[in-house]
Amino acid sequence: MIDLETFKSLAGVELGAPVPKPTSIEGNQMEAATSLWSSPDGKLDVGVWECTPGRFTADRSDSTEICHIVSGKAEMRDHQGQARVLGPGDLLVLPKGWKGEWRILETTRKLYLIQA
Repeated sequence: MIDLETFKSLAGVELGAPVPKPTSIEGNQMEAATSLWSSPDGKLDVGVWECTPGRFTADRSDSTEICHIVSGKAEMRDHQGQARVLGPGDLLVLPKGWKGEWRILETTRKLYLIQA
């Protein structure tokens, strides 16, 4: 059974030292993340991620990701140019095969669930 107490305060979860965002294409972005829970088979990972302002590419060709924005503001743009601005409380599903860009407008923290 998952200890639900683990997910109590997402804004205060320690993430460790930020590192350069490898897929950043604008803004010298830094990111940090920590996994809160992984399934024994490694197919599901739940964690918290944070990134500084800028723009980066994203590719979910091998997995589905569900994102709940905890803080900050970001714009998502898919490969067809459709955009949506997200902020605290918003939930986003990036289905398997999704490709696009994130533009982080304010340092953004999210809860993520990635399923392979």
